[in-house]
Amino acid sequence: MQGEAVSEEQLDNWVAEAEEGYDPAWLKKRKGRPARAEHAAQVVPVRLTEAELEAVMARADREHLNRSEAIRRALAEWAAAS
Repeated sequence: MQGEAVSEEQLDNWVAEAEEGYDPAWLKKRKGRPARAEHAAQVVPVRLTEAELEAVMARADREHLNRSEAIRRALAEWAAAS
């Protein structure tokens, strides 16, 4: 593990811990991206031309947003306009 050998004792400890079971609330607190909603968000792959992506990134930079936030905001505005 991380370049180090794992001892039999450590393996036995992990097995015992797993056999006791884990608290689901603790499992939800693991590291990673924070949830955006109660349920998991879906990843939707989208192909953009270089010009489209440059335009998105230019606006995102002006508004101090990352790419995902800029795209989500654009989609929300488009959906609200219908």
